[in-house]
Amino acid sequence: MPSLFTGYMSNENSVMESKNLTGKIKDLNFSPHVLGEQVSRILAEAILEGVLTGGDQLVEVDLQKQFGISRSPLREAFRDLEKKGLVVIIPRKGAFVKRINRKDIEENFPVRALLEGLAAQEAYQKITGKVLDEMLQSLDKMAMAVKEKDTKAYWKNHLEFHDVFINASGNDILVKILKTLRMHSLWYRFSYQYYQEDLPGSLAVHQRIFNHFRDQDVDKQTIGNLVQNHIQEAHQKFLAYLDEQENGGPSPPRN
Repeated sequence: MPSLFTGYMSNENSVMESKNLTGKIKDLNFSPHVLGEQVSRILAEAILEGVLTGGDQLVEVDLQKQFGISRSPLREAFRDLEKKGLVVIIPRKGAFVKRINRKDIEENFPVRALLEGLAAQEAYQKITGKVLDEMLQSLDKMAMAVKEKDTKAYWKNHLEFHDVFINASGNDILVKILKTLRMHSLWYRFSYQYYQEDLPGSLAVHQRIFNHFRDQDVDKQTIGNLVQNHIQEAHQKFLAYLDEQENGGPSPPRN
């Protein structure tokens, strides 16, 4: 039975897009006969890494063959990616990787700043030695990435650093909301060629955050404000960078 998404593949351009998609994902790590949840995770990683970019079609028939699955788990994966804001499903046309726009960034960072500041406050009151060890491990990896000028590694470990104290907040609602907001933040940066922020300056801020968590030398409002201000400053720098790109500024180097 033909797929609901195969009608648009009848012309030559669609065939070329199909081949391009297959080429992009051929090296992804997956096993045959994976479930929809696993497919969603794999495709999400490909989108976040920039392997699949805005506007790319997720051609159903090709992905069925490549993952060794039927339409049902694949469509389940598409729906999950749509809920996460990574994919757009257009009736009678198919599933496409969402294109990022300036509005996405302007809406993401301020909300994330407020909620992540709150998570830091809650985590501050519950901090444990195990959590501090995990934060320090991520911080050390961030420092190594700065030393090696590995921007991609920096942002991945930066994500882990924040995730540690967000999870330590013990607030399931905050954790769930921030997971999506932070995933999108990483996606935005990777989509703009890993967006070149001042990594040594960012590292210094995270060292201060860690020191306050470890030493318990401030009140919870102070550490919440520190986290919130860090994200707000990154937001302003990101918008300034986008303005520069829109005005024909130089593209940042890629790792």
